[in-house]
Amino acid sequence: MAKDSLRQLTQLVRYYILKSTTAAGSGHPSSSLSAVELTVGLLFSGVFRFDADHPARPNNDRLIFSKGHASPLLYALWAAAGRVSENELVTLRKFGSVLEGHPVPAFPFAEAATGSLGQGLSIGVGMAYNAKYFDQLPYRTYVLLGDSEMAEGSIWEAIQLAAHYQLDNLVGILDVNRLGQTGPTMYGHDVKAYAKRVESFGWKCIVVNGHSLPKVIAAYRAAARVKGKPVMVVAKTMKGRGVSLLENKPGWHGKALSQDELKGALAELGPVDASVRGQIALPEEQRPRSFVVGVSKAPSYPAGKPVATREAYGHALVRLAPLFPSLVAMDGETSNSTFAEKMRQVYPERYVEMYIAEQNMVGAALGMARRGKIPFVSTFAAFFTRAFDQIRMSQYSGGNIKFCGSHAGVSIGQDGPSQMGLEDLAMFRTVLNSVVLYPCDAYSTEALVEEAVKHRGIVYVRTTRMATPLLYSPGEKLAIGGSKVLRATAADQVAIVGAGVTVFEALKAADQLKEQGIDARVIDCYSVKPVDRATLQRAAHDTKAIITVEDHVAEGGIGDAVREAVAEIPVRVYSLAVRKQPKSGTPQELLDYEEISAPAIVEMVKKIL
Repeated sequence: MAKDSLRQLTQLVRYYILKSTTAAGSGHPSSSLSAVELTVGLLFSGVFRFDADHPARPNNDRLIFSKGHASPLLYALWAAAGRVSENELVTLRKFGSVLEGHPVPAFPFAEAATGSLGQGLSIGVGMAYNAKYFDQLPYRTYVLLGDSEMAEGSIWEAIQLAAHYQLDNLVGILDVNRLGQTGPTMYGHDVKAYAKRVESFGWKCIVVNGHSLPKVIAAYRAAARVKGKPVMVVAKTMKGRGVSLLENKPGWHGKALSQDELKGALAELGPVDASVRGQIALPEEQRPRSFVVGVSKAPSYPAGKPVATREAYGHALVRLAPLFPSLVAMDGETSNSTFAEKMRQVYPERYVEMYIAEQNMVGAALGMARRGKIPFVSTFAAFFTRAFDQIRMSQYSGGNIKFCGSHAGVSIGQDGPSQMGLEDLAMFRTVLNSVVLYPCDAYSTEALVEEAVKHRGIVYVRTTRMATPLLYSPGEKLAIGGSKVLRATAADQVAIVGAGVTVFEALKAADQLKEQGIDARVIDCYSVKPVDRATLQRAAHDTKAIITVEDHVAEGGIGDAVREAVAEIPVRVYSLAVRKQPKSGTPQELLDYEEISAPAIVEMVKKIL
């Protein structure tokens, strides 16, 4: 578009930002106004290529608002493109409107749910990696960043990995407007300080006046010519640009103008041509690379030889990869322990080493998922806790991501408590619409990983370090929301509910109780969420008490899941769980110490009866 038309569009976008936020009575107009030239210059100058009639088109460039509080700008841009009406704009932040306070994909031009700062660049890394290495498409990914979020460690995890993988199709747009929520940012308007730090990680930085359309557009065109490294456009801007009441003034973050203040601001803004519309260039047409669909063998393990569920996880990925061409694997430099290395060895083109940077790994997985991949993300269960913000945010983007946490529980043994995932079941159970699976042997692991890849949404698979006996048969069918009754009689006095390693402790306890004339039902609660309510309620009716046994803290795990399932039935539920600070020791010593082994179960049953 002509320069005059672009300037008219900046006026129109500012008008839309001010009108919509004042109508809402809240929002972030000042944070939006600072990036108007940066985004108008990108979308409507011919640099950005996007088919607005088909937002999911594989060849479209992607624009992520990492500074998600600038959502009024995002909506105003698409209004200027003729995709949102002025009537729709004034529904900003109102119940039922897709124009939410921070972007979510219900708005078709929002790439992901953003707003928890520091996450957008990781999502961009995932999209850019997908374009360059998986789909092999020429689309570019742009990420609008705020200077405040540059203090987040996840940003630097993403910066480092993007340089490592030479993502020259990734462009960061750093809006250095100096003012954060409560005062000046760490480096204020010192754009060279930002550029120096980003360049030290291997990026190309282009410093510009963020309110000069010609310089902004020239920067984007220069970025497109850079090869072998990502680019950061570092732009000096003014918060609240164009409105003297707001411009470069503290105390206005997250505040909308009143109606009277709006009148003055619009008068200062000057004439606005509400008929002008921005034109976005169309992308070239190119088909994404498709991984070959093939056949795979049924799982098979030597009879009588214990196998760790973490090892079966790796075998399952390799077995399922030919059947599900969108399946990819990611790991945080633990693949020889999680056994994701099996995927790297057989399908290296579908494996991504993410190194020890779990926040970025989860964010990048969301970026890949938003571009159609099914990422399986693995590390030690304990280490997912540091990425929980990214995990919880991925639910709001409809992230089709599978997480595998290995080395769960005290049964890992000598490594000690720092490596023991003891809170992971509770954490993943809190994620809206998540599925939480906890297999006990190799064949149940194979079955549940297959269920995970078929299920659309967030799935957590918990695996263990120690080898366990083969309990199930090849080709065993296990359903999400199901369980397996392993021992049952009409005379059962108690029901013992376990999962993972405690299934075997429950079976040993049942054998010992049988010798003492006590019948005990044993249930493998492999689906922790959703839990098998019907089976548990039947057990509650048939027995005098339920005992849950879990290699996890007492709060939020299997015990709580079972209590919720049988809450309407007058049955006693007792929980054996990790209640003491763990130590280093053998797996059996630790199971005994935490009183979640067979002797503790027997003792509890006898005490109850």
